[in-house]
Amino acid sequence: MKKSLLKFVLSFASAALVVSCMSDDNGPAPDPDPVATCSDNIQNGDETGVDCGGSCTACVEPPVELSGEVTEDTELDASKEYLLTGSYIVKAGAALTIPAGTTIKASGGTAAFVGVERGAQIFINGTAAAPVIMTSNDPTPDAGDWGGLVIAGDAPTNKGENVLSEVGDLTYGGSTADDDSGSITYLRVEYTGATFSNDKEFNGVSLFGVGSGTTFEYVQSFNGGDDGIEFFGGTVDGNYLVSIGSGDDSIDFADGWTGSGSNWYIAGGAKAGIEGSNNGDNGNATPVTTTTLSNITVVGPVTEGALFFKEGGGNFTIDNFYASDIDLAVHVTDGDTPAATRIENGDLVITNIQFADPATGFEATDYTGLNQAFYTEGIATGAGNGAASPDWAAGWTTGLENSASSSENLAGEITGDVELSASVEYFLTSGLIVKAGGSLTIPAGTTIKASGGTAAFIGVERGAQIFINGTAAAPVVMTSSSETPEQGNWGGLVIAGDAPTNKGVNVLSEVGDLTYGGNTADDDSGSITYLRVEYTGATFSNEKEFNGVSLFGVGSGTTFEYVQSYKGGDDGIEFFGGTVNGNYLVSIGSGDDSIDFADGWTGNGSNWYIAGGAKAGIEGSNNGDDGDATPVTTTTLSNITVVGPVTEGALFFKEGGGNFTITNFYTSGVDLGVNVTGTDTAAAARIEADALSITPIQFASPALGFVNTNYAGLNQDFLTVGDNTGAGNGAGEPDWAAGWTVGIE
Repeated sequence: MKKSLLKFVLSFASAALVVSCMSDDNGPAPDPDPVATCSDNIQNGDETGVDCGGSCTACVEPPVELSGEVTEDTELDASKEYLLTGSYIVKAGAALTIPAGTTIKASGGTAAFVGVERGAQIFINGTAAAPVIMTSNDPTPDAGDWGGLVIAGDAPTNKGENVLSEVGDLTYGGSTADDDSGSITYLRVEYTGATFSNDKEFNGVSLFGVGSGTTFEYVQSFNGGDDGIEFFGGTVDGNYLVSIGSGDDSIDFADGWTGSGSNWYIAGGAKAGIEGSNNGDNGNATPVTTTTLSNITVVGPVTEGALFFKEGGGNFTIDNFYASDIDLAVHVTDGDTPAATRIENGDLVITNIQFADPATGFEATDYTGLNQAFYTEGIATGAGNGAASPDWAAGWTTGLENSASSSENLAGEITGDVELSASVEYFLTSGLIVKAGGSLTIPAGTTIKASGGTAAFIGVERGAQIFINGTAAAPVVMTSSSETPEQGNWGGLVIAGDAPTNKGVNVLSEVGDLTYGGNTADDDSGSITYLRVEYTGATFSNEKEFNGVSLFGVGSGTTFEYVQSYKGGDDGIEFFGGTVNGNYLVSIGSGDDSIDFADGWTGNGSNWYIAGGAKAGIEGSNNGDDGDATPVTTTTLSNITVVGPVTEGALFFKEGGGNFTITNFYTSGVDLGVNVTGTDTAAAARIEADALSITPIQFASPALGFVNTNYAGLNQDFLTVGDNTGAGNGAGEPDWAAGWTVGIE
């Protein structure tokens, strides 16, 4: 025993000597207490991995793989990265919770998708600052890299009950309208749409028979291979949805979906912006797809319409629909008898649809049935900002690069408060009516181009308001869209108020069919400053034409100044009763009278410049049916210039005339100063009673055969001749007209 121990000790000593010699030969012995270097590609010190952990930065954990089944309540961790490698199915009775900021990256094509069984729930709790993102794991991602999100519920569909979903093999459909599959908020799915075949692909998000107890809002599909978001029956609502770059339709609903939707922003889809259908096998299947949609934007181009009303369509009510850069708004396939029947029955109603930047060959619809009134145009904001990214999409979406439209169509009705943008060129294609209680604001520098003859005009109802906020440097211009514009290309501006007229109360305007006239002398129809209207005066008949601006019973609470009519087909500016004042007015090249007032107008006017009118410079009358009607037209005018030639006088005192006091009246190139028809006994009686007073009036450069008046009565003292400056510079352009007017020579 002792001998063996001795041998062990000697052996150990020999080994130690050898080691010592080796250390001496090969360098110093290892440090018995190494320090973490964090940068030498060696795990040392307190590092728990190579150059990480311990006193170094934390080690990056490998992604957590997701696949298989979720059979109990499970919550993911936003601090971890998840890799979806196969199907990940939340089984009935279980719930999956995904917190804000979680990212799931998928690979595996059709094998990789997230499915939620009927009876299961998913809670996606993203925020605008930290959305949940489901995307591709490919370093160069593309549409179709993985499946998508598939949710099955127990709500009704017209495909029946216990139906198998076309992707994911999930059973769906039942009778629980308020079925609750959880809550999905602030979710973005990217590069979905993996393909089984030409007829079978995943969508970004597919909702099969999902019930109204489910929350589905603030969801985006980005660059999906098939539809972005699709509702297959069910009752769930979908709000604040975004679909960008879908390989098929952007948002699709079918199979008896009876939910509603609001605030949808759609751009860059390959086919339809929205495809809405009832049932591909039976267009009359029940329950019928029935929905109310509002605040919708579709930015093209599209190949199957902004809305494809398909396979029976359904009962759709859509309001505030903004469509930009499309060639077709509402597509209906020829031969789709159930869809046509529903349109004829009034089951498709679209109000306030606006067309911006229309593509070449644009059509509002290719539906050829009798009911062409299923849509009405209006001014729409769509999802919030027209074609531009809506405010509510900021921060959590991607790919919304569309700027605001450069042009928009105007037509229809305005019922709320609407403001145009000076950066947009507007095309007035039909009547645009501001309804009672509504208002239209047009900022400085805005241009509106009109086409459509008598159908195209802007009307402001009694009780509505218009605010035209031009400036001398940037007037508002309403003109013709024709490349060769001329008088009568469109109607004009028509404003109706509640002030008194001698035509009575609740009278219908001769153009625009607006009701006007009341007892509110200070009625306020808004404010019009620095406005130029051009090529107006579209003609219904020899006796019925639009004026440039027509003011019917407009009250003194309204501001009306710095307004020009240029080359209108009828009168330039006309006051039909009312009490509004008109200052700094210009009328050039009117096809009838330049400025006209009648029907008991009791406003005043100053600084009027008139030239090139076909008939009277100013036509002032009381009432064409009764020259003595009350209230009598009564006005004080000052600083007036009329440049001829004229054919009916610088002033035509007509149909009872009225009580006129005019000072500083300058005429040039006229052959007749004041015209009074010999048979107008009411007008003559007023002149004899000194109701017409003009002082001083100047007749510069009188035309051949000039007479200052053709009135043959006893009172020839109603006018006094004397020098004056008229509107400011005699026949020359007044200083106040510089910059914002055209055609003053």
